[in-house]
Amino acid sequence: MPEQISVEIVYPLPQEQEMFTVRMPVGCSVRQAIEASGILRKYPEIDLDKLKVGVFAKLAKLDATLRDRDRVEIYRPLIADPKEVRKQRAADGKAMKKGSGEL
Repeated sequence: MPEQISVEIVYPLPQEQEMFTVRMPVGCSVRQAIEASGILRKYPEIDLDKLKVGVFAKLAKLDATLRDRDRVEIYRPLIADPKEVRKQRAADGKAMKKGSGEL
């Protein structure tokens, strides 16, 4: 059994995705891997007490134990509620169909 594991830390930005790979001791936590990656120094706006994190797109707690080749994702807050955006798009589409105008 390896004494160290490899973990990816991912932080999606609007125009790109930042990714760090770290070697960690077996039994490390999500928080420990994020802190070891250096991402908190590069992006000081990341507040682990406020942002959600996940492992392979499943929400995880900061004290969750990681396994070799896990992918830790730091989620930014949504700018707009997806449900509201869909409702607005649907309403706009209906308005266009009703008043689509002249032929």
